[in-house]
Amino acid sequence: MSAAVPPFAVVPGAQVQGALQGREKQVVELVEATYLLHAEGDTVNPPSYFLRFPDRPSDRIIALPASVGGDVRVDGIKWISSFPGNVAAGIPRASAVLILNDHDTGYPFACMEASVISATRTAASAAAAADWLSRSRSGGRPARVGFIGTGLIARYVHTYLAATGWSFDEIGVHDLSADSAAGFRGYLEQSGTSARLTVHGTAEELIRGSDLVVFATVAAEPYVADVSWFDHAPLVLHVSLRDLAPEVLLASTNLVDDVEHCLKANTSPHLVEQLTGSRDFLLGTLADVMTGRATVPEDRPVVFSPFGLGVLDLAVGKAVYDEVAAAGQLHVVEDFFSELRRHG
Repeated sequence: MSAAVPPFAVVPGAQVQGALQGREKQVVELVEATYLLHAEGDTVNPPSYFLRFPDRPSDRIIALPASVGGDVRVDGIKWISSFPGNVAAGIPRASAVLILNDHDTGYPFACMEASVISATRTAASAAAAADWLSRSRSGGRPARVGFIGTGLIARYVHTYLAATGWSFDEIGVHDLSADSAAGFRGYLEQSGTSARLTVHGTAEELIRGSDLVVFATVAAEPYVADVSWFDHAPLVLHVSLRDLAPEVLLASTNLVDDVEHCLKANTSPHLVEQLTGSRDFLLGTLADVMTGRATVPEDRPVVFSPFGLGVLDLAVGKAVYDEVAAAGQLHVVEDFFSELRRHG
């Protein structure tokens, strides 16, 4: 068997954004296809590894190794940091790189800026879930959306919802930071939405006034515990994973992206498992709904809690790489691998 060492390229954030701009529908379709590949067992997605710091308990860096089969055929790892204190300093909370490895030789062939890839796959996953989990609702798609947490992820989720055919009569906003809420409202106004915009003073007010609720915070533990706030049976995209107390999930229909991954690291679903000693509160995964193995009831709140799978980062990252390569714009680092002769 003959094999060649692939050239090594660096793909900066501007190229990543350029490759993804205006392709929201295709990215959602790619994410859906990757979820199905994962459900079929044609991926490898080991547990994420959390690097934590005793002197900085709010900070962490996470390694997400993964492998995607099918037509994607790529291995790799995302290395993403979350330093909430960055926000006060005027820089984004999260930063990341994605390494792509060649399927045949194992050689890394790209290092990519990945905070945009991470936000993109998160938003595409949320948009896919919002679509699939609202299809069986007699009232159709929710017309009132509320965002709790108004950072980069919230902006990307709104962008992906709007780009995949969602329109809203009302958009609610709530954030502990008045400046962040105001900034997100400004983004919404510039987006050209015709929806009525409301900045809510409390999470309760927003939840009660929304049929679709998006949690995109940096909460470390649950702070929403009143089940009555959800009496109107909204669809909840629990992107930040730790906002809802166990009693809220126990009163809801629950779906995740991957059971084993989501029920760890003290996520809200993990807290339910610890409390009850069971996983019976889960209806299944989004892929179960997509394939008809699970049917979403109408008479309860529906909560989608996606842990965020490395296979999604790889699929989106490989699509970006292919787009940049096809345009002949790869920044190749010559002689990146210099020791290529076994005996010198």
